[in-house]
Amino acid sequence: MSVDCVLGVVIEHDQGETKPVSLEVLSAARKLADQVSGKVIALCLCQSANLEADLFIQHGADQVQFLTHPDLQHYIHENYAFALLGQLKKYSFDYLLLPATNNGKELSAVLSAHLGVGVATDCISLSVNGEGDVVAVRPVSSGKAHSTVRFSGKKPHILSLRPNIFRSPPLSRQGETIEEEAQLSELSKKVQDLVKQVGSQLDITEARIVVSGGLGMQGPENFKLLEELAEVLGGAVGASRPVVDNGWRDFSNQVGQTGRTVSPDLYIACGISGAVQHLAGMSSSRCIVAINSDPNASIFSVADYGIVGDVIQVVPSLTREFKKILAS
Repeated sequence: MSVDCVLGVVIEHDQGETKPVSLEVLSAARKLADQVSGKVIALCLCQSANLEADLFIQHGADQVQFLTHPDLQHYIHENYAFALLGQLKKYSFDYLLLPATNNGKELSAVLSAHLGVGVATDCISLSVNGEGDVVAVRPVSSGKAHSTVRFSGKKPHILSLRPNIFRSPPLSRQGETIEEEAQLSELSKKVQDLVKQVGSQLDITEARIVVSGGLGMQGPENFKLLEELAEVLGGAVGASRPVVDNGWRDFSNQVGQTGRTVSPDLYIACGISGAVQHLAGMSSSRCIVAINSDPNASIFSVADYGIVGDVIQVVPSLTREFKKILAS
């Protein structure tokens, strides 16, 4: 079969496990490839080829390329960028897709600068127009408007896709696997020890369930209640800006216009009033549950379900009930 378009997908992994968002990006690439007689190549940079190639193929890859090197065990943008640039010179990619995670956004910007090509970040929709070109839609102005992006000029065109948007079930399909030793520069090897410390908590931008707290939590010690609920549900803990400004939680937890944008299946807002800046970061959640003692709180205007009550009492009750339900 002739191939008119080659789409590369950069696989993101942590602690030896593939991040679910990478499978979403593969699925999105597959849908595009099917419309343009395209081929999807999964690019997995790792220490050794110990990730599940079959999983990548089931989610849309025609070929899985493992680029292995001891210094690629952890993500460091200098190492990853150097290895990818070498691979992009070998193959004629038309598009390069990455997850719009912290690492993906950084890497897409670095590659765009090195290659002198265009990049569209945090895309929420992809389609193919009548001329066979990929068209991307991304939010602007804190999600108040959408921008439609069409690429031209030098390739590959780079896109990063927002997590929890492009999910599709795996398919029964065939593909091939290639393993190559990645070549890194001496400069890249020297920064191999600059591995950032990460907590055990799931990144809120990738989590499918987010439990967020506001000033209604009354103090940093009460966020333990949210951590317990998030642990039961397999989610992550978020926070409003006032909480972060008060030093109760790290900035990495902040949801909102000046923080991070999340699109989980379930967003539980605990003691959050619903300022417009906060809503800008979570309004695209599939289901929103609000818990607040003020029945007139703005958060209820966007909530699918609302609980009027003291969050300090309601959250432990929810945790107990979820434990019972999940145990059964």
